[in-house]
Amino acid sequence: MLLVDDEPMVRAFLRTILGSAEDIEVVAEAHDGAAGLEAVRRNRPDVVLMDLRMPGMDGLTAIERINELADPPNVVVLTTFDADPYVLRALRAGATGFLVKSTPPEELIGLVRAAAQGHTVLSPAAARRLIAVSTDGLAARERARELVGTLTEREAQVLAGLGEGLSNAQIAARLFLSEATVKGYVSRTLDKLGCVNRTQAGLLAHDAGLIDS
Repeated sequence: MLLVDDEPMVRAFLRTILGSAEDIEVVAEAHDGAAGLEAVRRNRPDVVLMDLRMPGMDGLTAIERINELADPPNVVVLTTFDADPYVLRALRAGATGFLVKSTPPEELIGLVRAAAQGHTVLSPAAARRLIAVSTDGLAARERARELVGTLTEREAQVLAGLGEGLSNAQIAARLFLSEATVKGYVSRTLDKLGCVNRTQAGLLAHDAGLIDS
C-alpha cells in the first residue's frame, strides 16, 4: 500500500501501525498528490491512503488522475473530520471510502484490509452526514434520479443495497438471488451509472433518495 500525506509524522505513525500487520506492506510514501500519482504508477499498490488538503497537487486532483489509470488501486481518503464536504467530492471522484485520522490503530488495520478487498470503507450514517453538508445537493439529487431512472427494478434494488453498504452476499439474501447473479447485477449497474466503484454507486443511491434517512 501507499501512504500520501504532507505531514511526515502522520506518515510515520501510519507506517508503524500498518507495518505491524503481517499481511500489509507499505511499499512507498509520498508528500503530495503529484508524488502520490507517480508512486502509484511506479509501485502499483493495491490500496492508497490519501490526504486531501496538501500543498501542490491536492488529494482530490490526485484521486481523479489515479482513477484515469488502467486498473487503478483502491483509494481511501484520510480526513480530520468526517463531515468535510471535500471528502464527498473525493468519494464522487472515485475514492472507495474514508478514514478519520483519529481512527484507533486496531480499527485502522481492519479497515485497510477491507479496502484491499474492494469493500466500501464508509458507513451509511457517514454518507448521510456528508450529503447533508454538500453544497451541490439539489443538482446531485436531480442527476442521480435521472440516472436511476435508466435502471431496471432489480438493478435499482441492488443499487439500494450498495447504498446501505451491503455485501453481495447480503444483497443476495435480501433479494433471494445467488451471489453470482448479484455480482452480475452490480457490474451492469456500475456500467449503466458510469460509476467506477461500489462507493460511488452507493452515494448515488443516497442522492437519488433510495435510502431512508
